[in-house]
Amino acid sequence: MLFDRDGTLVEDVPYNGDPDLVVLRPGARAAVDLLRANGIRLGIVSNQSGVARGLLTTRQVHRVHARVTELLGPFDDIRFCPHGPEDGCACRKPAPGMVRAACTALGVRPSSVVVIGDIGADVGAATAAGATPILVPTPVTRRDEVDRAPLVAADLPAAARLAAGLLTGVPA
Repeated sequence: MLFDRDGTLVEDVPYNGDPDLVVLRPGARAAVDLLRANGIRLGIVSNQSGVARGLLTTRQVHRVHARVTELLGPFDDIRFCPHGPEDGCACRKPAPGMVRAACTALGVRPSSVVVIGDIGADVGAATAAGATPILVPTPVTRRDEVDRAPLVAADLPAAARLAAGLLTGVPA
């Protein structure tokens, strides 16, 4: 099970390198707890183009991830893409590279993974990797992204229940 970070697990603060600005999104704790209670391993996949743009350092990204872990508990894998949109890398969502790498690190096939995110790039990365995307719309999610998403949940706890059911075969 993989989560996008900004806008999904935590409030989106553009190019955030300050752990003190990390604020959980509503329902994040309940969603993570439900998935862990169902024995599901968790990871984070996050685009961090602020590194390529010179707006934050990888050290700052790691400090923000440490704060997320402090607030939500440990994740089995956390990775981020430091590249900008024009770099053409294979890891920046909606490309599948970061999702595939996380699956490899977790020892699972992409087809047995759910990716929860808040924008079309999250859905695109999951789909391109062969994983199942669940979109949790926020005010920044575009209407066309919602319309194209194969699975949409009203909030993070609903997404976690749906994901748990898909991954365990038992509705949560």
